[in-house]
Amino acid sequence: MLEGPPPHRLKRALNPLPEDIRALLEARGLMDAYRARPDYQQNDYLGWIGRAKREETRHKRLDQMLAELEEGTRYMNMAWRPRSQ
Repeated sequence: MLEGPPPHRLKRALNPLPEDIRALLEARGLMDAYRARPDYQQNDYLGWIGRAKREETRHKRLDQMLAELEEGTRYMNMAWRPRSQ
């Protein structure tokens, strides 16, 4: 039986919400949509945006996140739908 990576390797770094992204989410009325996403999605978005080397890449990724939050059915350009509650 194959084993996965050791548990300590499965932990992801937690990415804090930068103030500029927080302000943009609030200004666009998307903070609730952002907070409704699973923790891993919130963290992945912030890490992905934060790893951009060029400012234009950062803006492109931020625009994609905002569009996906507005639409509500995509995550990292993949189909996604929230779980029923």
